[in-house]
Amino acid sequence: MVTLARATADASAEARVAAYDWTALAGELDGFGCAVLPGLLTPEECRGVAALYPDESHFRSHIVMARHGFGKGEYRYFRYPLPDLIGGLRTALYPHLAGVANAWNVRMGIDERYPDAHAAFLRQCHEAGQGRPTPLLLQYVPGDFNCLHQDLYGDLAFPIQVAILLSEPGRDFTGGEFALTEQRPRMQSRVEVVPLRQGDAVAFAVHNRPVQGSKGNYRVNLRHGVSRVRSGRRHTLGIIFHDAR
Repeated sequence: MVTLARATADASAEARVAAYDWTALAGELDGFGCAVLPGLLTPEECRGVAALYPDESHFRSHIVMARHGFGKGEYRYFRYPLPDLIGGLRTALYPHLAGVANAWNVRMGIDERYPDAHAAFLRQCHEAGQGRPTPLLLQYVPGDFNCLHQDLYGDLAFPIQVAILLSEPGRDFTGGEFALTEQRPRMQSRVEVVPLRQGDAVAFAVHNRPVQGSKGNYRVNLRHGVSRVRSGRRHTLGIIFHDAR
């Protein structure tokens, strides 16, 4: 059952997400594998989400990166039901990104198509045995970093995800830049370092994307990570659209 608070959060998220120029953002994703949505969250919302981190009741698991070779730092996966703000953004962002994802699959010769509504995609995940929520809250302190990786979690994986910086660079922390690498066939890898301010979101390719070459489209492989935090504390909200096994 959808509560009134969640319905209100969904409507608010849909309005703020719709205000962006999605034609331009799709062009950025096509051209560079990532696109920035400035000011998706207010500073107050950022502080509110970051303040959830110590309260284990919001989360299903706690990962210490060093134990798994992921880098240094830690993160927590939210449990269902998601906080209204986070669930609303996940629902509102998905349809805009699904259009990009479907166009990419056409260009890469992949048969899979993503439904227009996020609820329909989640039903597909759950039918495939992927029922655990994947939105996560990350925390870094000095010396922490996130190795280059891909967030897949199962056979069904949505090819774009969103990260929202909850802390203010230069005030709350230094270092900790978001980086995206692109491995191109028979060429050296390309790196994209994305400058973000508090509340900015970056949408980016998780695994593969198409690139137009002289002989048609070819597929590149992407990984993302975070450089070393040099001082302070950095929090990030990660919105992944598929659920996990």
